[in-house]
Amino acid sequence: MGFKNKKILRLFSFFIIFFILNINYACSPTGMLAAGGSSAMVVAEGDRSFGTVVDDATIKVNIAAKFLNAGNNIFVDVNTTVLEGRVLLTGLVDNQEIRIEAVRLVWETEGIKEVVNEIEIGNRDSLKDYASDLWINTQARGVAAKTIGLRSVAYNFETINKKIYIAGITSRPDQLENLIDALKTIKGVTEIINYVIVKE
Repeated sequence: MGFKNKKILRLFSFFIIFFILNINYACSPTGMLAAGGSSAMVVAEGDRSFGTVVDDATIKVNIAAKFLNAGNNIFVDVNTTVLEGRVLLTGLVDNQEIRIEAVRLVWETEGIKEVVNEIEIGNRDSLKDYASDLWINTQARGVAAKTIGLRSVAYNFETINKKIYIAGITSRPDQLENLIDALKTIKGVTEIINYVIVKE
């Protein structure tokens, strides 16, 4: 395949990710919690190049395909954030075997440099739990926008069991520190788990 065809294929993969993410978040309770944040993550380069964004989107599509084929509701229950080949897994699954299977499938995907497994074992007991996480995640995006303005789209927020997971890439550690301090003020948050990559 020529260079031009490879470039077209990569661009096509970048755009197809929107379709897959929309399906995922439309039918995923846990995915729904971070739909705004995760979708923004794909298009917001932050301190990444366009090529890196496309590569990460391609990895995300390939992981989604593996999760779909695996069964066990992995596609629905596990969320992925991809940053420069590093994959953060979050969500809730029924048992340890599913948790391990999700990690194994990610490592089988080409281009993976690191896998951070934050998948929890358990289930949501009530609609109130969903609503609480959704409210916290919405507040997190609002607080981020108020604190750091448009730069907030370069960060991904996911809330599981009242814990906010934050991921992204930044060259401004002071800005990140201000953001984390602001997130701590959100009512109901029990922990901020920081997976932001700080670049010089």
